[in-house]
Amino acid sequence: MKQSKLYATCKVCILKDQKALITGGAGFIGSHLVDNLMKKRWNIVVLDNLSSGSLKNIRKWFQNKQFKFVEGDLKNIVEAHKAVADAELVFHMAANPEVRVGETAPFVHFQDNLVATFNLLEAMRKSETAKTIILASTSTIYGDATVIPTPEEYGPLVPISLYGASKLGSEALACSYAHTFGIRTLIIRLANVVGPRSAHGVIIDFIRKLQINPKRLAILGDGTQTKSYLHIEDCINAILHLTAQFIDSQEKVDIYNVGAFDQIGVQRIAQIVTEQMKLQNVKFVFKGGVDGGRGWLGDVKNMHLSIRKLREAGWKPKYTSEQAIQLATKALLTEVSQRRDVDG
Repeated sequence: MKQSKLYATCKVCILKDQKALITGGAGFIGSHLVDNLMKKRWNIVVLDNLSSGSLKNIRKWFQNKQFKFVEGDLKNIVEAHKAVADAELVFHMAANPEVRVGETAPFVHFQDNLVATFNLLEAMRKSETAKTIILASTSTIYGDATVIPTPEEYGPLVPISLYGASKLGSEALACSYAHTFGIRTLIIRLANVVGPRSAHGVIIDFIRKLQINPKRLAILGDGTQTKSYLHIEDCINAILHLTAQFIDSQEKVDIYNVGAFDQIGVQRIAQIVTEQMKLQNVKFVFKGGVDGGRGWLGDVKNMHLSIRKLREAGWKPKYTSEQAIQLATKALLTEVSQRRDVDG
């Protein structure tokens, strides 16, 4: 296992002259991927419409000749073709990640996730060089899985959110382009990723609420939600490990779950956030939830991905779910404090 991990790490370093497009590269996961690959001396083009990403996440690379930022939108097929033009490898991180928006505006996930992926694949089909895609997918494609931890071969896949459906549709499109047009596809199904630069999710939601009222914290759902959380450092390392192995393989399509070994409940997350904020006697108020105690329609109450296949590929996470939450909370509180200082 150690030899495999070392091999993959070295393989990524060897590919330092690789030309890669990172869609959504100004966002949370995408910008951390940019940082890692730029330090490894890759040639990187970032395409981002800045709807949720931020230039501050990647500004440090603007003067580097091996980096290029393009403000553009994959929903525009012309811009998709331009972005892919010189790429050899595509990391598709762009998506609208807000699950709850599907309840009120279903077209958003259809356009931002499914249409955008189709346009990207079409651009790759017509490209002379871009023939490998690493697609960031999600645990939500499994819906309410009856097998926990859930392996990659679990089925039938019945997503319960528009977000999960759009990502599953994106997977299907990528698989069909792999078999029909030779676009080699690595699908990475991510657990809940947390860490610095995260602009949405349970941790930042709790922090914002407690800043308004440090004595009371409203928690969506019935309080029994239990999920797996992956620290951004582990997330990026896993993506690069799997990418290195995939590049060196002959597979047309491969699929991996990427998550932690364990789960953590929403009430424990609330305790960690209040402890990190040095708050005492905070009253947790569970809102009861919808559809059997979910936080919102489409919320998967119990999520834990099996990472057996990932371990067999020579990689395992460094952090548990609780450690990931601890580290992410510290980092996000530091960011909130820094913004407060800047704002005066």
